[in-house]
Amino acid sequence: METQRFNYDNAIVKAFLYATIAFGLVGFLLGLTAALMLFYPELPEFLFGTDDTTIKSLASGNIQGLINTQGALGFGRIRMLHTSAVIFAFVCNSFFCGAYYSMQRLLKTRMYSDTLSWIHFWTWQIMIVSVVITFLMGINTSKEYAEHEWPIDILITISWVVFGINMFGTIAKRRVRHLYVAIWFYIGTWIAVAMLHIFNNLEVPLSFTGWKSYSIYSGTKDALVQWWYGHNAVAFVLTTPVLGLMYYFLPKAADRPVFSYKLSIIHFWSLIFVYLWAGPHHLQYTALPAWAQAVGTGFSIMLIAPSWGGMLNGLLTLRGAWDKVRENPILKFFVVAVTCYGMATFEGPLLATKSLNKIGHYTDWVIGHVHIGALGWNGFMAFGIVYYLIPVMWRTELWSKKLANLHFWLGTLGIIFYAVPMYISGFTQGLMWKQFNPDGTLVWKNWLDTVTAIIPYYKMRFLGGVFYLSGAILMVVNVVKTIKQGSFQKNVPAEAPALANIGSARKEGEGIHLWLERTPKFLSILAFIAVAIGGLVEIIPTLSLKQSVPTITAVKPYSPLELEGRDLYIREGCNSCHSQMIRPFRDEIVRFEGKNGQYSKAGEFVYDRPFLWGSKRTGPDLHREGGRNPDSWHFKHMYNPRITSAGSIMPRFPWLIANTLDKTKMVDKMKLMKNYFDVPYTKAEIDSANQWADNQAKGIVKRIYAEANDVKQQVDKDRMAKGNSFVPLEQREIVAMIAYLQRLGTDIKTTQVQTASTN
Repeated sequence: METQRFNYDNAIVKAFLYATIAFGLVGFLLGLTAALMLFYPELPEFLFGTDDTTIKSLASGNIQGLINTQGALGFGRIRMLHTSAVIFAFVCNSFFCGAYYSMQRLLKTRMYSDTLSWIHFWTWQIMIVSVVITFLMGINTSKEYAEHEWPIDILITISWVVFGINMFGTIAKRRVRHLYVAIWFYIGTWIAVAMLHIFNNLEVPLSFTGWKSYSIYSGTKDALVQWWYGHNAVAFVLTTPVLGLMYYFLPKAADRPVFSYKLSIIHFWSLIFVYLWAGPHHLQYTALPAWAQAVGTGFSIMLIAPSWGGMLNGLLTLRGAWDKVRENPILKFFVVAVTCYGMATFEGPLLATKSLNKIGHYTDWVIGHVHIGALGWNGFMAFGIVYYLIPVMWRTELWSKKLANLHFWLGTLGIIFYAVPMYISGFTQGLMWKQFNPDGTLVWKNWLDTVTAIIPYYKMRFLGGVFYLSGAILMVVNVVKTIKQGSFQKNVPAEAPALANIGSARKEGEGIHLWLERTPKFLSILAFIAVAIGGLVEIIPTLSLKQSVPTITAVKPYSPLELEGRDLYIREGCNSCHSQMIRPFRDEIVRFEGKNGQYSKAGEFVYDRPFLWGSKRTGPDLHREGGRNPDSWHFKHMYNPRITSAGSIMPRFPWLIANTLDKTKMVDKMKLMKNYFDVPYTKAEIDSANQWADNQAKGIVKRIYAEANDVKQQVDKDRMAKGNSFVPLEQREIVAMIAYLQRLGTDIKTTQVQTASTN
């Protein structure tokens, strides 16, 4: 057969490579900023100004500078921006970079369409920039790993579909009959992410000219769908695509074949099948139906087998080549990356068991676990790929192996100094929260006792971040120097014989998997079935059966002012630090609700769109916050948490007190809730929404003035100073926030409750 000549496209690989490096630095810097704010919450005041004379500031001694930021540097916004930057900007760009490079060479063809390649690149980068802008402005949905609002969700969908068309088009015109294992993982990733993204992000926009939207799911149902997505975003954004890269780049760097073809088959199919069932393990002991929790635990434990099968397949590929690891920094990164993958995928199933989950959930243990995967598995794989591609694409040697090795050791130290303190911090939190005195009272009644105990570990974690970021900066230096001494080859000449058409029917004696490997259509269909089964079995019954969420007649919809306050709570990212889910443990009920309190029930969340159960308790749980503190306490706490809670690491929110509440869309929100979600607002309530909100606001302000004369005096002083431009306190955002916080957990009351054992 005649040999065909063609060119590989390196230009698109270079673009994604540059984006990976640039956004990697951004993501690491944002993470370091968030880590700093957990022991130095005064950072925004230091940068922009403060009225606290105990804090040095780069600005003048005026808090107006901090107010003018409108919370752009608030911890809640920085944290979600950090996670999104690392996942969507750093890891996804590294995947696209490696995929565009490896697909062309594995399939012996140029990408299906250069135009689609560049549309994919630019739509993805525009999406990332849009995320940065909107998150800093407080525009988000609060749903973990899916905080983007609906226009950005649509842009992600478009970009992903373009990538899919290009990938499947390239597969269709390939010159290699059987698809290599890396391509299986790329196909599985594309199918699963498309399914997860679409179903989790179904939402109803308040208007098509604005950003605000509300999830079509509520409460418990929203929680199940979100963690079905959230866990599998880890699976199919942070794991399977990177495994595909591992199967290509690790053997190439080691110049060794993959250890076991059969193990690759088992690894792929078992992993994509089992992963989709494990999401509910993030919701152990919550208001999620018990059967779903049990299924999540069972499949999480099963995940150990395929995950470790993949890890062993990667490490055993280096049999006979371990001497190269000593000399080759690329292999060093890959070895530690695969090892961290094994560690994280062993620890995850352990945390899914109820015995460990009740100690570890909501603590820093989970943060340490996540970053073993993010820094070790994802970060080190990306670094290894960068060091592999730069010399190859610029046709030169790496400028400095010593610098690359220094990067490796700094990165490894960074992982250790990050993860170990977080493990110790998490164990400390989990155990301190649950300690009782012999008389039945909590040993550590004040939440701040546990916060102050772990501050040293937060400082050590920050040091780990400095090490990790320093290594990445050294990589940038090495990359720039290597590029300058090399010569980039945009189009790489290649040749291969055309693929003969032999039909898609299975041949006599042909193994089933060999047949699947040469029939991408059937492989893709089977992959879709494998990833869809778990979601169908868990989600459909929960969404369709009314009995899965029992009705509690005492639970009423939010008032219009409370609804506005809830949206402000989401805007500020408060759910990054506070949960709203009291689990059925004696310690949680006593701490958050009192001796005869109630743990959280599924029926309490039917009007919550989205759910706000949270995944981390830096601050205490707020589900029973209503009525625990007076309105004036909340006012002062938002202005400066250290006034009411000495040693608090909560950021300040003075702009809530300065800002006028925008009530122009309040009636539209109520109409949307009634018309689309059957929230039982009456016509009279909707028509009188503004009066209803005004009356509730007046009551709150009256109580604030009665409880805190100093607040009243300050407001009167501002009224005299501003004259006609003065906005009454009743019309400020802080009042809506207080209304929401004082509503939490007040719908149900009880004098007796049974709880799960904490032994």
